[in-house]
Amino acid sequence: MTPLLCISLIHLRLSPVTIDDLIHLWNHHLNLNDATLILCSSLLVFLPTLYFLTRPRKVYLLDFACFKPEPELMCTREIFMDIMVAAGTFTEENLAFQRKVLKRSGLGQKTYFPEALLRVPLNLCLAEARKEAEMVMFGAIDDLFAKTGVKAKDIGILIVNYGTFNPIPSLVAMVVNRYKLRCNVLSFNLGGMGCSAGLISIDLAKQLLQVHPNSYALVVSIENITINCYFGNNPSMLVPNCLFRVGGAAILLSNRPSDRRRSKYLLLHTVRTHKGADDKSYACAYHQEDDNHHIGAFLSKDLMAVAGEALKTNITTLGPLVLPMSEQILFFTNLVARKALKMNKIKPYIPNFKMAFEHFCIHSGGRAVLDEVEKNLELSDRHMEPSRMTLYRFGNTSSSSLWYELAYLEAKGRMKKGDQTWQIAFGSGFKCNSAVWRTLKTVDPAKEKKNPWMDEIHEFPVHVPKVAQTV
Repeated sequence: MTPLLCISLIHLRLSPVTIDDLIHLWNHHLNLNDATLILCSSLLVFLPTLYFLTRPRKVYLLDFACFKPEPELMCTREIFMDIMVAAGTFTEENLAFQRKVLKRSGLGQKTYFPEALLRVPLNLCLAEARKEAEMVMFGAIDDLFAKTGVKAKDIGILIVNYGTFNPIPSLVAMVVNRYKLRCNVLSFNLGGMGCSAGLISIDLAKQLLQVHPNSYALVVSIENITINCYFGNNPSMLVPNCLFRVGGAAILLSNRPSDRRRSKYLLLHTVRTHKGADDKSYACAYHQEDDNHHIGAFLSKDLMAVAGEALKTNITTLGPLVLPMSEQILFFTNLVARKALKMNKIKPYIPNFKMAFEHFCIHSGGRAVLDEVEKNLELSDRHMEPSRMTLYRFGNTSSSSLWYELAYLEAKGRMKKGDQTWQIAFGSGFKCNSAVWRTLKTVDPAKEKKNPWMDEIHEFPVHVPKVAQTV
Protein backbone atom coordinates (compact mmCIF):
# COMPACT_ATOMS: atom_id res chain seq x y z
CA MET A 1 0.00 0.00 0.00
CA THR A 2 1.46 3.38 -1.07
CA PRO A 3 1.98 6.25 1.44
CA LEU A 4 -0.40 8.39 -0.58
CA LEU A 5 -3.10 5.71 -0.33
CA CYS A 6 -2.56 5.44 3.43
CA ILE A 7 -2.92 9.19 3.81
CA SER A 8 -6.09 9.08 1.74
CA LEU A 9 -7.59 6.32 3.87
CA ILE A 10 -6.72 8.22 7.07
CA HIS A 11 -8.29 11.31 5.63
CA LEU A 12 -11.46 9.34 4.85
CA ARG A 13 -11.65 8.03 8.42
CA LEU A 14 -11.23 11.55 9.91
CA SER A 15 -13.63 13.40 7.63
CA PRO A 16 -17.12 12.82 6.20
CA VAL A 17 -17.04 10.57 3.09
CA THR A 18 -18.86 11.65 -0.04
CA ILE A 19 -19.53 9.79 -3.26
CA ASP A 20 -17.06 12.10 -5.03
CA ASP A 21 -14.38 11.08 -2.53
CA LEU A 22 -14.92 7.34 -3.30
CA ILE A 23 -14.81 7.95 -7.05
CA HIS A 24 -11.60 9.91 -6.63
CA LEU A 25 -10.03 7.14 -4.54
CA TRP A 26 -10.93 4.47 -7.11
CA ASN A 27 -9.76 6.45 -10.11
CA HIS A 28 -6.41 7.42 -8.63
CA HIS A 29 -5.41 4.56 -6.31
CA LEU A 30 -7.51 1.38 -6.60
CA ASN A 31 -8.30 1.14 -10.29
CA LEU A 32 -7.08 -2.16 -11.80
CA ASN A 33 -6.15 -2.47 -15.42
CA ASP A 34 -8.52 -4.38 -17.71
CA ALA A 35 -6.32 -7.47 -18.07
CA THR A 36 -6.01 -7.97 -14.31
CA LEU A 37 -9.75 -7.52 -13.85
CA ILE A 38 -10.55 -10.09 -16.55
CA LEU A 39 -8.02 -12.56 -15.10
CA CYS A 40 -9.46 -12.32 -11.58
CA SER A 41 -13.00 -12.69 -12.84
CA SER A 42 -12.05 -15.72 -14.93
CA LEU A 43 -10.36 -17.40 -11.98
CA LEU A 44 -13.42 -16.82 -9.81
CA VAL A 45 -15.50 -18.71 -12.39
CA PHE A 46 -12.94 -21.34 -13.48
CA LEU A 47 -11.69 -22.64 -10.14
CA PRO A 48 -15.13 -23.51 -8.65
CA THR A 49 -16.13 -25.05 -11.97
CA LEU A 50 -12.94 -27.17 -12.07
CA TYR A 51 -13.51 -28.37 -8.52
CA PHE A 52 -17.13 -29.25 -9.24
CA LEU A 53 -16.24 -31.21 -12.39
CA THR A 54 -13.24 -33.13 -10.99
CA ARG A 55 -14.33 -33.95 -7.44
CA PRO A 56 -15.22 -37.62 -6.88
CA ARG A 57 -18.91 -38.31 -7.31
CA LYS A 58 -20.57 -39.79 -4.26
CA VAL A 59 -21.95 -43.29 -4.77
CA TYR A 60 -25.18 -44.11 -2.96
CA LEU A 61 -26.76 -47.50 -2.35
CA LEU A 62 -30.48 -46.95 -2.75
CA ASP A 63 -31.42 -50.47 -1.70
CA PHE A 64 -30.67 -54.15 -2.33
CA ALA A 65 -32.63 -57.40 -2.48
CA CYS A 66 -31.66 -60.99 -1.67
CA PHE A 67 -33.39 -63.91 -3.35
CA LYS A 68 -35.23 -66.34 -1.08
CA PRO A 69 -36.23 -69.61 -2.78
CA GLU A 70 -39.56 -71.32 -2.27
CA PRO A 71 -39.84 -73.82 0.63
CA GLU A 72 -40.00 -76.80 -1.74
CA LEU A 73 -36.34 -76.17 -2.65
CA MET A 74 -35.23 -76.54 0.96
CA CYS A 75 -32.40 -79.03 1.44
CA THR A 76 -31.80 -80.55 4.88
CA ARG A 77 -28.61 -82.41 5.67
CA GLU A 78 -30.52 -85.66 5.33
CA ILE A 79 -31.86 -84.71 1.89
CA PHE A 80 -28.38 -83.69 0.79
CA MET A 81 -26.92 -87.06 1.75
CA ASP A 82 -29.83 -88.88 0.07
CA ILE A 83 -28.97 -87.04 -3.16
CA MET A 84 -25.30 -87.98 -2.90
CA VAL A 85 -26.13 -91.64 -2.24
CA ALA A 86 -28.70 -91.78 -5.06
CA ALA A 87 -26.16 -90.36 -7.52
CA GLY A 88 -24.39 -93.72 -7.36
CA THR A 89 -20.97 -92.29 -8.21
CA PHE A 90 -19.39 -91.89 -4.79
CA THR A 91 -17.42 -94.50 -2.87
CA GLU A 92 -18.51 -95.32 0.66
CA GLU A 93 -15.37 -93.60 1.90
CA ASN A 94 -16.24 -90.38 0.13
CA LEU A 95 -19.87 -90.50 1.23
CA ALA A 96 -18.57 -90.72 4.80
CA PHE A 97 -16.20 -87.83 4.06
CA GLN A 98 -19.08 -85.63 2.89
CA ARG A 99 -21.09 -86.49 6.01
CA LYS A 100 -18.11 -85.45 8.13
CA VAL A 101 -17.66 -82.16 6.27
CA LEU A 102 -21.38 -81.42 6.47
CA LYS A 103 -21.41 -81.99 10.23
CA ARG A 104 -18.65 -79.43 10.72
CA SER A 105 -19.78 -76.99 8.04
CA GLY A 106 -21.95 -74.67 10.14
CA LEU A 107 -24.89 -75.12 7.74
CA GLY A 108 -28.37 -75.63 9.16
CA GLN A 109 -31.40 -77.57 7.99
CA LYS A 110 -33.03 -74.90 5.79
CA THR A 111 -30.55 -74.15 3.00
CA TYR A 112 -31.66 -74.46 -0.64
CA PHE A 113 -30.75 -76.65 -3.62
CA PRO A 114 -31.91 -76.16 -7.23
CA GLU A 115 -34.83 -78.21 -8.53
CA ALA A 116 -32.57 -80.19 -10.88
CA LEU A 117 -30.65 -81.66 -7.94
CA LEU A 118 -33.74 -82.41 -5.87
CA ARG A 119 -35.48 -84.27 -8.68
CA VAL A 120 -35.18 -88.06 -9.09
CA PRO A 121 -33.47 -88.92 -11.33
CA LEU A 122 -31.07 -85.97 -11.39
CA ASN A 123 -31.47 -83.69 -14.38
CA LEU A 124 -28.23 -81.74 -14.68
CA CYS A 125 -28.34 -80.03 -18.05
CA LEU A 126 -27.84 -76.59 -19.58
CA ALA A 127 -31.57 -75.88 -19.65
CA GLU A 128 -31.88 -76.54 -15.90
CA ALA A 129 -28.84 -74.36 -15.19
CA ARG A 130 -30.45 -71.51 -17.15
CA LYS A 131 -33.67 -72.07 -15.22
CA GLU A 132 -31.84 -71.71 -11.90
CA ALA A 133 -30.01 -68.57 -13.05
CA GLU A 134 -33.24 -66.94 -14.24
CA MET A 135 -35.07 -67.86 -11.03
CA VAL A 136 -32.40 -66.27 -8.83
CA MET A 137 -31.55 -63.20 -10.94
CA PHE A 138 -35.09 -62.24 -11.88
CA GLY A 139 -36.40 -62.93 -8.38
CA ALA A 140 -33.85 -60.59 -6.81
CA ILE A 141 -34.21 -57.87 -9.47
CA ASP A 142 -38.03 -57.92 -9.31
CA ASP A 143 -37.88 -57.38 -5.54
CA LEU A 144 -35.31 -54.59 -5.95
CA PHE A 145 -37.38 -52.67 -8.49
CA ALA A 146 -40.43 -53.08 -6.27
CA LYS A 147 -38.53 -51.70 -3.26
CA THR A 148 -36.96 -48.70 -5.02
CA GLY A 149 -39.59 -47.76 -7.60
CA VAL A 150 -36.81 -47.30 -10.19
CA LYS A 151 -37.83 -48.31 -13.71
CA ALA A 152 -35.77 -50.69 -15.82
CA LYS A 153 -35.38 -48.11 -18.59
CA ASP A 154 -33.53 -45.82 -16.15
CA ILE A 155 -30.66 -48.30 -15.62
CA GLY A 156 -27.53 -46.99 -17.34
CA ILE A 157 -24.99 -49.52 -16.05
CA LEU A 158 -25.51 -53.28 -15.61
CA ILE A 159 -22.98 -55.66 -14.05
CA VAL A 160 -23.62 -59.37 -13.48
CA ASN A 161 -21.04 -61.54 -11.71
CA TYR A 162 -21.07 -65.30 -11.32
CA GLY A 163 -18.65 -68.18 -10.84
CA THR A 164 -18.42 -70.77 -13.61
CA PHE A 165 -21.76 -70.77 -15.46
CA ASN A 166 -21.13 -68.84 -18.67
CA PRO A 167 -23.91 -69.47 -21.23
CA ILE A 168 -24.44 -67.85 -24.62
CA PRO A 169 -26.18 -65.40 -24.70
CA SER A 170 -24.59 -64.24 -21.47
CA LEU A 171 -26.28 -63.78 -18.11
CA VAL A 172 -26.15 -60.01 -18.56
CA ALA A 173 -27.92 -60.41 -21.92
CA MET A 174 -30.61 -62.47 -20.17
CA VAL A 175 -31.26 -59.51 -17.85
CA VAL A 176 -31.31 -57.00 -20.72
CA ASN A 177 -33.82 -59.15 -22.60
CA ARG A 178 -36.08 -59.83 -19.62
CA TYR A 179 -36.36 -56.20 -18.52
CA LYS A 180 -36.01 -54.61 -21.99
CA LEU A 181 -33.17 -52.35 -20.90
CA ARG A 182 -32.25 -49.52 -23.23
CA CYS A 183 -29.89 -50.23 -26.12
CA ASN A 184 -27.07 -48.01 -24.82
CA VAL A 185 -26.85 -49.64 -21.39
CA LEU A 186 -23.24 -50.27 -20.33
CA SER A 187 -23.22 -54.02 -19.62
CA PHE A 188 -20.48 -56.15 -18.05
CA ASN A 189 -20.42 -59.93 -17.55
CA LEU A 190 -17.86 -60.90 -14.87
CA GLY A 191 -17.12 -64.62 -14.61
CA GLY A 192 -14.58 -66.89 -12.96
CA MET A 193 -13.66 -64.40 -10.23
CA GLY A 194 -14.87 -66.45 -7.28
CA CYS A 195 -16.75 -65.46 -4.15
CA SER A 196 -15.16 -62.01 -4.00
CA ALA A 197 -16.60 -60.98 -7.37
CA GLY A 198 -19.51 -59.14 -5.77
CA LEU A 199 -17.24 -56.45 -4.34
CA ILE A 200 -15.28 -56.33 -7.61
CA SER A 201 -18.60 -55.51 -9.27
CA ILE A 202 -19.29 -52.79 -6.69
CA ASP A 203 -15.84 -51.30 -7.31
CA LEU A 204 -16.35 -51.42 -11.10
CA ALA A 205 -19.73 -49.71 -10.71
CA LYS A 206 -18.10 -47.05 -8.53
CA GLN A 207 -15.48 -46.33 -11.20
CA LEU A 208 -18.09 -46.13 -13.96
CA LEU A 209 -20.29 -43.82 -11.90
CA GLN A 210 -17.39 -41.37 -11.65
CA VAL A 211 -17.54 -40.72 -15.41
CA HIS A 212 -21.24 -41.17 -16.14
CA PRO A 213 -23.22 -38.50 -14.28
CA ASN A 214 -26.82 -38.91 -13.15
CA SER A 215 -26.74 -42.68 -13.62
CA TYR A 216 -28.12 -45.82 -11.96
CA ALA A 217 -25.95 -48.94 -11.76
CA LEU A 218 -27.56 -52.35 -11.24
CA VAL A 219 -25.25 -55.04 -9.81
CA VAL A 220 -26.35 -58.68 -9.72
CA SER A 221 -24.36 -61.35 -7.84
CA ILE A 222 -25.21 -65.04 -8.24
CA GLU A 223 -23.75 -68.54 -8.36
CA ASN A 224 -25.05 -71.61 -10.18
CA ILE A 225 -25.31 -74.89 -8.28
CA THR A 226 -26.92 -77.02 -11.01
CA ILE A 227 -23.90 -76.93 -13.28
CA ASN A 228 -21.26 -77.04 -10.52
CA CYS A 229 -22.09 -80.06 -8.38
CA TYR A 230 -19.15 -82.49 -8.42
CA PHE A 231 -19.80 -86.23 -8.79
CA GLY A 232 -16.25 -87.58 -8.67
CA ASN A 233 -14.20 -89.04 -5.84
CA ASN A 234 -11.39 -86.56 -5.26
CA PRO A 235 -11.84 -85.48 -1.59
CA SER A 236 -10.31 -82.06 -2.28
CA MET A 237 -13.10 -81.40 -4.77
CA LEU A 238 -15.98 -82.64 -2.62
CA VAL A 239 -16.02 -79.83 -0.04
CA PRO A 240 -17.86 -77.30 -2.28
CA ASN A 241 -20.75 -79.80 -2.62
CA CYS A 242 -21.28 -79.56 1.13
CA LEU A 243 -21.08 -75.76 1.37
CA PHE A 244 -22.54 -74.05 -1.72
CA ARG A 245 -26.26 -73.38 -1.91
CA VAL A 246 -28.74 -71.40 -4.04
CA GLY A 247 -28.77 -67.63 -3.51
CA GLY A 248 -28.29 -64.29 -5.18
CA ALA A 249 -28.60 -60.54 -4.69
CA ALA A 250 -29.34 -57.39 -6.68
CA ILE A 251 -27.95 -54.00 -5.65
CA LEU A 252 -28.91 -50.56 -6.98
CA LEU A 253 -26.31 -47.78 -6.90
CA SER A 254 -26.69 -44.14 -7.90
CA ASN A 255 -24.53 -41.03 -8.24
CA ARG A 256 -27.48 -38.65 -8.39
CA PRO A 257 -27.26 -36.08 -5.56
CA SER A 258 -31.05 -36.04 -5.38
CA ASP A 259 -31.02 -39.73 -4.40
CA ARG A 260 -29.14 -39.14 -1.16
CA ARG A 261 -32.26 -38.52 0.92
CA ARG A 262 -33.81 -41.88 -0.02
CA SER A 263 -30.63 -43.97 -0.07
CA LYS A 264 -29.64 -46.33 2.73
CA TYR A 265 -25.86 -46.23 2.45
CA LEU A 266 -22.95 -44.18 1.13
CA LEU A 267 -19.95 -46.02 -0.33
CA LEU A 268 -16.81 -44.72 1.37
CA HIS A 269 -14.02 -47.06 0.22
CA THR A 270 -13.28 -50.10 -1.88
CA VAL A 271 -9.94 -51.92 -1.57
CA ARG A 272 -8.97 -54.80 -3.85
CA THR A 273 -6.09 -57.24 -3.23
CA HIS A 274 -4.95 -59.77 -5.85
CA LYS A 275 -2.29 -62.35 -4.91
CA GLY A 276 -2.37 -64.17 -8.25
CA ALA A 277 1.31 -63.47 -8.94
CA ASP A 278 2.14 -66.08 -6.29
CA ASP A 279 1.77 -69.64 -7.65
CA LYS A 280 0.50 -71.08 -4.37
CA SER A 281 -2.18 -68.39 -4.11
CA TYR A 282 -3.15 -68.80 -7.76
CA ALA A 283 -3.65 -72.57 -7.47
CA CYS A 284 -5.33 -72.86 -4.05
CA ALA A 285 -8.86 -72.76 -5.56
CA TYR A 286 -8.87 -74.23 -9.05
CA HIS A 287 -11.63 -75.37 -11.41
CA GLN A 288 -10.50 -78.60 -13.04
CA GLU A 289 -11.23 -82.15 -14.17
CA ASP A 290 -10.34 -85.12 -11.99
CA ASP A 291 -8.76 -88.33 -13.33
CA ASN A 292 -12.18 -89.57 -14.47
CA HIS A 293 -13.06 -86.28 -16.23
CA HIS A 294 -15.55 -85.10 -13.59
CA ILE A 295 -15.40 -81.30 -13.36
CA GLY A 296 -15.29 -79.54 -10.01
CA ALA A 297 -13.51 -76.98 -7.83
CA PHE A 298 -10.27 -78.15 -6.22
CA LEU A 299 -9.50 -76.59 -2.81
CA SER A 300 -5.88 -76.76 -1.65
CA LYS A 301 -4.79 -77.36 1.94
CA ASP A 302 -2.99 -74.00 1.66
CA LEU A 303 -6.29 -72.15 1.28
CA MET A 304 -6.56 -70.82 4.84
CA ALA A 305 -2.93 -69.67 4.94
CA VAL A 306 -3.33 -67.93 1.58
CA ALA A 307 -6.55 -66.26 2.73
CA GLY A 308 -4.81 -65.01 5.87
CA GLU A 309 -1.98 -63.44 3.88
CA ALA A 310 -4.43 -61.82 1.46
CA LEU A 311 -6.39 -60.38 4.38
CA LYS A 312 -3.24 -58.91 5.93
CA THR A 313 -2.32 -57.23 2.65
CA ASN A 314 -5.82 -55.86 2.24
CA ILE A 315 -6.05 -54.38 5.74
CA THR A 316 -2.61 -52.80 5.35
CA THR A 317 -4.12 -50.70 2.55
CA LEU A 318 -7.50 -50.21 4.20
CA GLY A 319 -6.18 -49.31 7.67
CA PRO A 320 -4.90 -45.79 6.89
CA LEU A 321 -8.25 -44.95 5.28
CA VAL A 322 -10.43 -45.86 8.25
CA LEU A 323 -8.44 -46.26 11.48
CA PRO A 324 -7.99 -43.49 14.07
CA MET A 325 -4.50 -42.00 14.26
CA SER A 326 -3.68 -43.80 17.52
CA GLU A 327 -4.12 -47.20 15.88
CA GLN A 328 -2.15 -46.14 12.81
CA ILE A 329 0.80 -45.07 14.99
CA LEU A 330 0.81 -48.39 16.86
CA PHE A 331 0.65 -50.34 13.61
CA PHE A 332 3.42 -48.29 11.96
CA THR A 333 5.70 -48.52 15.01
CA ASN A 334 5.28 -52.29 15.11
CA LEU A 335 5.98 -52.56 11.39
CA VAL A 336 9.18 -50.50 11.65
CA ALA A 337 10.39 -52.54 14.62
CA ARG A 338 9.88 -55.85 12.80
CA LYS A 339 11.00 -54.89 9.29
CA ALA A 340 13.53 -52.07 9.66
CA LEU A 341 15.03 -52.95 13.06
CA LYS A 342 14.81 -56.72 12.50
CA MET A 343 13.09 -57.32 15.85
CA ASN A 344 11.60 -60.60 14.68
CA LYS A 345 10.43 -61.74 18.11
CA ILE A 346 7.80 -59.02 18.16
CA LYS A 347 4.41 -60.29 17.02
CA PRO A 348 2.70 -58.37 14.19
CA TYR A 349 0.28 -55.80 15.58
CA ILE A 350 -3.29 -56.30 14.39
CA PRO A 351 -5.11 -52.94 14.44
CA ASN A 352 -8.33 -52.72 16.39
CA PHE A 353 -10.80 -52.34 13.55
CA LYS A 354 -13.65 -52.30 16.07
CA MET A 355 -12.68 -48.65 16.61
CA ALA A 356 -13.54 -47.92 12.96
CA PHE A 357 -16.59 -50.10 12.33
CA GLU A 358 -19.82 -50.92 14.11
CA HIS A 359 -20.61 -53.90 11.86
CA PHE A 360 -18.70 -56.61 10.00
CA CYS A 361 -20.00 -58.63 7.03
CA ILE A 362 -17.48 -61.39 6.32
CA HIS A 363 -18.06 -63.75 3.41
CA SER A 364 -19.65 -66.88 4.84
CA GLY A 365 -17.48 -69.27 2.86
CA GLY A 366 -17.42 -71.84 5.64
CA ARG A 367 -16.84 -72.27 9.34
CA ALA A 368 -13.04 -72.41 8.94
CA VAL A 369 -12.94 -69.09 7.07
CA LEU A 370 -15.06 -67.35 9.70
CA ASP A 371 -13.04 -68.83 12.58
CA GLU A 372 -9.79 -67.59 11.00
CA VAL A 373 -11.05 -64.04 10.45
CA GLU A 374 -12.58 -63.89 13.92
CA LYS A 375 -9.24 -64.88 15.45
CA ASN A 376 -7.08 -62.59 13.30
CA LEU A 377 -9.26 -59.49 13.83
CA GLU A 378 -10.15 -60.37 17.44
CA LEU A 379 -13.87 -59.98 16.81
CA SER A 380 -16.66 -60.80 19.25
CA ASP A 381 -19.51 -63.27 18.80
CA ARG A 382 -21.85 -60.35 18.11
CA HIS A 383 -19.58 -59.07 15.33
CA MET A 384 -19.53 -62.54 13.76
CA GLU A 385 -23.25 -63.16 14.20
CA PRO A 386 -24.44 -61.94 10.75
CA SER A 387 -21.89 -64.13 8.96
CA ARG A 388 -22.45 -67.25 11.07
CA MET A 389 -26.23 -66.98 10.88
CA THR A 390 -26.10 -66.47 7.10
CA LEU A 391 -23.95 -69.59 6.74
CA TYR A 392 -26.35 -71.50 8.98
CA ARG A 393 -29.57 -70.36 7.27
CA PHE A 394 -28.56 -69.99 3.60
CA GLY A 395 -25.19 -71.74 3.28
CA ASN A 396 -22.39 -70.38 1.12
CA THR A 397 -24.20 -68.37 -1.56
CA SER A 398 -20.87 -67.20 -2.99
CA SER A 399 -20.55 -63.49 -3.78
CA SER A 400 -24.08 -62.70 -2.63
CA SER A 401 -23.49 -63.85 0.97
CA LEU A 402 -22.39 -60.36 2.07
CA TRP A 403 -25.84 -59.00 1.21
CA TYR A 404 -27.68 -61.68 3.20
CA GLU A 405 -25.49 -60.62 6.12
CA LEU A 406 -26.35 -56.94 5.69
CA ALA A 407 -30.02 -57.92 5.39
CA TYR A 408 -29.67 -59.78 8.71
CA LEU A 409 -28.37 -56.64 10.40
CA GLU A 410 -31.28 -54.63 8.98
CA ALA A 411 -33.82 -57.20 10.10
CA LYS A 412 -32.33 -57.08 13.61
CA GLY A 413 -32.73 -53.28 13.67
CA ARG A 414 -29.01 -52.69 14.20
CA MET A 415 -28.31 -50.33 11.29
CA LYS A 416 -28.31 -46.83 12.80
CA LYS A 417 -27.59 -43.53 11.09
CA GLY A 418 -23.84 -42.91 10.97
CA ASP A 419 -22.83 -46.57 11.50
CA GLN A 420 -19.98 -47.87 9.37
CA THR A 421 -19.94 -51.40 7.97
CA TRP A 422 -16.99 -53.38 6.62
CA GLN A 423 -17.69 -56.02 3.96
CA ILE A 424 -14.85 -58.53 3.43
CA ALA A 425 -14.85 -61.16 0.67
CA PHE A 426 -12.40 -63.86 -0.42
CA GLY A 427 -12.21 -65.55 -3.81
CA SER A 428 -10.17 -67.65 -6.17
CA GLY A 429 -7.18 -66.06 -7.82
CA PHE A 430 -6.48 -65.45 -4.89
CA LYS A 431 -8.31 -62.27 -3.94
CA CYS A 432 -9.41 -60.40 -0.84
CA ASN A 433 -11.67 -57.40 -1.37
CA SER A 434 -13.22 -54.85 0.98
CA ALA A 435 -16.00 -52.28 0.85
CA VAL A 436 -16.86 -49.73 3.51
CA TRP A 437 -20.35 -48.23 3.81
CA ARG A 438 -21.82 -45.49 5.99
CA THR A 439 -25.47 -45.75 7.00
CA LEU A 440 -27.31 -42.60 5.89
CA LYS A 441 -30.49 -43.24 7.85
CA THR A 442 -31.62 -45.64 10.54
CA VAL A 443 -33.16 -48.68 8.87
CA ASP A 444 -36.59 -49.56 10.29
CA PRO A 445 -37.09 -53.36 10.21
CA ALA A 446 -40.86 -52.92 10.08
CA LYS A 447 -40.51 -51.38 6.62
CA GLU A 448 -38.28 -54.16 5.25
CA LYS A 449 -41.07 -56.24 3.74
CA LYS A 450 -38.90 -58.06 1.18
CA ASN A 451 -36.03 -58.82 3.53
CA PRO A 452 -35.35 -62.62 3.38
CA TRP A 453 -35.03 -62.76 7.18
CA MET A 454 -38.10 -60.86 8.28
CA ASP A 455 -40.57 -63.73 8.69
CA GLU A 456 -38.13 -65.69 10.89
CA ILE A 457 -35.70 -63.17 12.39
CA HIS A 458 -37.17 -63.79 15.86
CA GLU A 459 -35.61 -67.27 15.71
CA PHE A 460 -32.06 -65.89 15.46
CA PRO A 461 -29.35 -66.02 16.57
CA VAL A 462 -29.21 -69.76 17.14
CA HIS A 463 -26.45 -71.74 18.78
CA VAL A 464 -24.33 -73.48 16.16
CA PRO A 465 -22.45 -76.42 17.75
CA LYS A 466 -18.88 -77.13 16.75
CA VAL A 467 -20.05 -80.46 15.34
CA ALA A 468 -23.67 -80.85 14.26
CA GLN A 469 -25.75 -83.91 15.06
CA THR A 470 -24.75 -86.91 12.97
CA VAL A 471 -26.73 -87.27 9.75
